[in-house]
Order: sequence, then C-alpha cells, then structure tokens
Amino acid sequence: MEPMNQTSPPLIESPCVLNCCLDEQEICMGCGRSLDEILGWWDADEEARRIIVRNAQQRKSK
Repeated sequence: MEPMNQTSPPLIESPCVLNCCLDEQEICMGCGRSLDEILGWWDADEEARRIIVRNAQQRKSK
C-alpha cells in the first residue's frame, strides 16, 4: 500500500511589496498592514494571516 500524500497547503504569503513606509497611524503605505500585523506575521497561523491580508486590503482600498 502506497503512503498517502499528506502535503498541507502553503501558508499565506506575505503581502509585503517592499515599499515599507509607515504613516501616522503606523500603517504600512506599501502593503496596508499595521505595525503589529507586520511584526506578528511570522508567528501567525494561516487563518490569522488571511485576516491580516483581508484587513490590509480593506485599508488600502480606502
């Protein structure tokens, strides 16, 4: 019996666009993430990353 392929989907990639500059509210003008979201990115699980990306996209669309 062959082993099952148990690959998990990759974690959400960082939305960083290498244009890092924080505004007065500590929001990156490049990707839209808050400073806390940027600092916590590497410790965040997949669901937390999805939330961060969604929040960043909403900030950038305003």
